[in-house]
Amino acid sequence: MKPLRKLISALVLGSSLGLAMPSLAEAPFGNKDDLELATSLWALMEYKGLAGDNAVMTRPYKGMPPHGMILELIETPVKLHGQSGPLIVKRNYGGDGISVDDVINDPARYLQAVTIMLKREAGYDADNGDWFYVKYDARGNVMKNPKGIALAGRVAKGMPTGCIACHQAAEGSDFVFNHDRYK
Repeated sequence: MKPLRKLISALVLGSSLGLAMPSLAEAPFGNKDDLELATSLWALMEYKGLAGDNAVMTRPYKGMPPHGMILELIETPVKLHGQSGPLIVKRNYGGDGISVDDVINDPARYLQAVTIMLKREAGYDADNGDWFYVKYDARGNVMKNPKGIALAGRVAKGMPTGCIACHQAAEGSDFVFNHDRYK
């Protein structure tokens, strides 16, 4: 399906479902609403050239676990389901002996995951900067943890490891490691 058609379908689905916040009785991530938002977000990223087969490439750089040995990073404001906020897209590359040049020459071969942070509305998760996290595979499918829980939403909230636990350690107060501007 063409990216624009996917985006329209995802936006219609998301708006018709209301994408309500999960109740406190549910898991803090990986629920139906998180997956629906993750699907709409991937369609938007494809439409904007941030993900998928026609993604714009930035300058890759050396990374480190858990994201990958080579990374690309894009930050941009987005509007999704009537909400506006910053989106951070990190493309995670890996493979034996991988280099920046390998990724430049054949990014599809080495892309292992696309991880994102989307700043949600105030009150979404105030204790953790109101960030929504997703880990996609290279095709845009939401990945799962070893327990089979989808990695979308307040990923690993309250757990000793995972997205939130790691990003709480970022200096400043915006949960982002390379700057402090999304307070």
